[in-house]
Amino acid sequence: MILKDTIVALATASGVGAIAVIRLSGPDAIKIANDCFVSIKENKSLLEQKSHTLHLGHFVHQSRIIDQVLVSVFKNPHSYTGEDTIEISCHGSLYIQQEIIQILLQQGARMADAGEFTLRAFMNGKLDLSQAEAVADLISSDSEASHQVAMQQMRGGFSNEIQLLRDQLINFASLIELELDFAEEDVEFADRTEFKNLVARIQLVLKRLIDSFAVGNVIKNGIPVAIVGEPNVGKSTLLNALLNEERAIVSDIAGTTRDTIEDEIIIDGVAYRFIDTAGIRETKDVVESIGIQKTFEKITQAQVVIYLFDLSDTKYQIYSIKTELASIKNKFPLKQLVVIGNKADTISKEELEKLKIEIPELISISAKSKLGIETLTNELTKMVNIGALNNSDTIVTNSRHYDALLKALNEINKVDEAIINNVSSDLMAIDIRETLYYFGLITGEVTNDDLLGNIFANFCIGK
Repeated sequence: MILKDTIVALATASGVGAIAVIRLSGPDAIKIANDCFVSIKENKSLLEQKSHTLHLGHFVHQSRIIDQVLVSVFKNPHSYTGEDTIEISCHGSLYIQQEIIQILLQQGARMADAGEFTLRAFMNGKLDLSQAEAVADLISSDSEASHQVAMQQMRGGFSNEIQLLRDQLINFASLIELELDFAEEDVEFADRTEFKNLVARIQLVLKRLIDSFAVGNVIKNGIPVAIVGEPNVGKSTLLNALLNEERAIVSDIAGTTRDTIEDEIIIDGVAYRFIDTAGIRETKDVVESIGIQKTFEKITQAQVVIYLFDLSDTKYQIYSIKTELASIKNKFPLKQLVVIGNKADTISKEELEKLKIEIPELISISAKSKLGIETLTNELTKMVNIGALNNSDTIVTNSRHYDALLKALNEINKVDEAIINNVSSDLMAIDIRETLYYFGLITGEVTNDDLLGNIFANFCIGK
């Protein structure tokens, strides 16, 4: 990896805007910027300025003024990357952005690869690997919950917890390794009782972190919710009511929705992806049959299933409703099911109360008039276990971290068994090293070019 040259990239989103920020980082960053900068008020050199200072002037090339700019100077090691860094704030014209970048390239800079600024921050010890990955999560966060988790990880909450376990395990590992040097004397430097207590603490923390991934994955990627039911019960109307816009076509004709329609909203800081599906019924229509097949595919992919039926339809008797609900639960036993009776404004309170006695989980709504929609969203919120988030506990959202935690737990379980069975120190040391290896994969003590390439390839250029 070439990390000793000077790189440049647009740090703000591409396109026209009020301003754009162009970032330079590397040993020649200040010199390259200084060669193109003319101060407005006095003849100042950027090379002589203090770190964390702003300077107003013109960006010029061959006596031609390109734009009036504001230049920020950050000197190593007190910058995001740990290197000399320049940020040029210019007007957001596409032409100006391209001109400035092209001129900086001619002056000796190189276009940055995806995530290369954050990669340099990691290589220079400004961030560990899990914090660096949290930067990408923070940029892509689209809800309060995903933002909160990414911020907690970027500030080192997760890596600090892993590092503490790693440091404690290293202390005992060194004592175990020392025992190998005195194998012939048959001495023990590591107190086995104290060591077993440490292993138990590590197991407990790893299990908690692994369990948190179920919540973290939901927070990061959103909760897929499938809206299912027979044709013309109001599934599309419900989707429109939840989204507060006419997203799906609504018609009195049964079978209007032939394909799935998806959209996302934020409820109490958590993203939900609602999926309006084709009505489930027997049909000879080839196109509608394909839509119904997709409905069952979406139920398989969803975490929550909203089963919707029409309260005004006299064919709906309690027995038939229960039969349909039992069928869904049997086919999809792991899915969380929300039972919704639509068109509640068309039946009496007495009829509704009678139905709720038989189906206690029933939520009655009128999607058309948006009656009961808040009750539905409150029920969805209850289904999401974000208690750990509210308690500021560490939540794992990264599948790479999750995989490393699983493997670390497997290895530390072997260490636990070795202590119980009084296994020799040399065999125990192998499992301890493996545990430390997987801890190191998370924080970045153990890396290779392929791993770093895979991680930072998912970043945007300029970060």
